[in-house]
Amino acid sequence: MKRVFLMMFLVAPLTFIDAQIKIDLKGKVVRETDRRANQKTDQAIDKAFDKVEEGIVSAFRKKETGNRTDNTDTLKNNGAATDHSPAEAAQSQVTDPGPVQEKPDLVWAKFDFVPGDKVFFEDNHENEENGEFPARWDLVRGGGIENAVFDNQKVIYFRSGDALIVPYLKNPQADYLPDVFTLEFDAWFEAKEYCYYSLKLFDEKNQPSTCNLITIQANAVYYKGSGGSIYPGEKYDDNLQKSYWRHISLAFNTRALKIYLDDTRLVNIPNMGCNPTGVTIGVPSFNSAGTKGINRFIKNIRIAEGGVKLYDRLLQDGKIIASGIRFDVNRATLRPESMGVINTICQLMNEHPELRLSVEGHTDSDGDEVFNQGLSEQRAETVVRTLAQMGIDGSRLTVRGWGESRPFSDNSTPEGKANNRRVEFVKM
Repeated sequence: MKRVFLMMFLVAPLTFIDAQIKIDLKGKVVRETDRRANQKTDQAIDKAFDKVEEGIVSAFRKKETGNRTDNTDTLKNNGAATDHSPAEAAQSQVTDPGPVQEKPDLVWAKFDFVPGDKVFFEDNHENEENGEFPARWDLVRGGGIENAVFDNQKVIYFRSGDALIVPYLKNPQADYLPDVFTLEFDAWFEAKEYCYYSLKLFDEKNQPSTCNLITIQANAVYYKGSGGSIYPGEKYDDNLQKSYWRHISLAFNTRALKIYLDDTRLVNIPNMGCNPTGVTIGVPSFNSAGTKGINRFIKNIRIAEGGVKLYDRLLQDGKIIASGIRFDVNRATLRPESMGVINTICQLMNEHPELRLSVEGHTDSDGDEVFNQGLSEQRAETVVRTLAQMGIDGSRLTVRGWGESRPFSDNSTPEGKANNRRVEFVKM
């Protein structure tokens, strides 16, 4: 019987091994190996069997390695983790062969949102404890607002409808939104649930009402109930078949308002007719609980002060500082919302063919210094490869990583760390 089994492997083509290997061959190899350990006979046949077994194990390894490579090269479009976190810092302390260099995928190719220059409020839920009220927020009204872990990530959980929160600041009565600013966060939308999120550009607890309500739905964004549109390709405002994260990006410039859902601008108002003074965020009472009243989460909230256009920054300062280029935790994989900055850099270089840039990565001080140095280099390389894929001549770009050695802000606050996790484009 053993000779028959051996001959089947010797004559079977490699495609047969690949096609059947997941079904039963691995089990047969293990059983045959055990039997040979107990019965040391037919030595010549055993040697031949060993060679076949080696080939099968090699095929298993190649198959598994190929699958791992395919998975790490895929760029997630929604809900990626923050680019540096307590988990990343902890992992950085472990002996590691170095940051994984990722192949960038060109997604969100038309995304033109560019985050503000300087982050002044950041909540990536660092050091938060499950079940507690979010430490960086204050309650306006409602109940059941707490920290939670969902989709393997720390989030703010709204357990009931008509629940609103505002940033916890030293002087919340003051107008803390500059004339040019951006606001970003991720929101979860549950299938077959009416998950709505409310956003107001004033602090409802501490400031007078100034601006109208912004309603964010799974496939639509509306200002004042009507100024907005549905995400391209979707039939309905709400998602009925699947659950997913959406990235919300808002840009205000003196009087104009733009709001993006993932990669698409759905609100474009040239004159809001009001002065934004603060931020209130949460869930409304109407239909926010859906049929089950579950899974209303937000995460990664960031408010940044806007500034001069990218080319003007380059002429004025000799470099562009981009804290809006973000990566997966502990990796060099671009998050899709980074493409707003990268698309703009690509356009700038196409319009000014004389430009040559040094692309330089920086990290915050969390984790191991050596690891952070390698990570900063890998992330800068990812940006350069992405620009090259978009048609920029590689001879116009160089790569450099500084790790944590050149902080832009104090690493003792979430906002300072967010500003230090950046990519700079330095004119050469």
